[in-house]
Amino acid sequence: MRMNRKLIKSSNEKPVMTKGKASVTLSGVSAGQTAICTVSQEGDGIFCRGYAIEDLAESAGFEEVTCLLVRGRLPTHSELNGYRDPLRSMRGLPAPLMAVLEQLHGHSHPMDVLRTGCSVLGCLKLERPSEAEDVIDRLLGSLPSMLCFWHHFHRHGIRIDPLTEEDSLAGHFLRLLHGEALDPLFRDAMDASLILYAEHGFNASTFAARVTCATGSDM
Repeated sequence: MRMNRKLIKSSNEKPVMTKGKASVTLSGVSAGQTAICTVSQEGDGIFCRGYAIEDLAESAGFEEVTCLLVRGRLPTHSELNGYRDPLRSMRGLPAPLMAVLEQLHGHSHPMDVLRTGCSVLGCLKLERPSEAEDVIDRLLGSLPSMLCFWHHFHRHGIRIDPLTEEDSLAGHFLRLLHGEALDPLFRDAMDASLILYAEHGFNASTFAARVTCATGSDM
């Protein structure tokens, strides 16, 4: 587990009004304000709630960054341990969801598999607006299980047990994918990759998510 309490928040990063790129039709049209993730004014850096992405990737774990993005601040050591436990408990998959994953084409795009899995899970476990953070936790816990269950069923003809005792989501995913514990270097590399891809400000997927949320959609 990579934790470093020397992470320093930049004092220069503030919520910014993001505008369209010069090469698109909506150039100059404001998309909205965000304080979650911003690109530096010089255009050469990404900051998640004021922390440089390079520092987070080097010194934090993905679960820490998830707390930062969703809950607004980095967790303490005890808070992080209390956050990991429920995530581990949400790695299992309901039988109806596994049945759907078995029916999907083996050459489907992995993102399509996850999209469909999310829709099925949303129908099996209905939510209330006040449960948004709990739903995010459930998705984080179960997404690696969905993908690896589908992968092994269609590639190897086996139904894997989606539960592991790995502490981190990165370790859990790699353990399911390879069927064994790997060198910590691989886990740390996966952890850093998840952090780097977690949030990029007002890119296309973030904008689409904001529009969808504005319609009152569930998670």
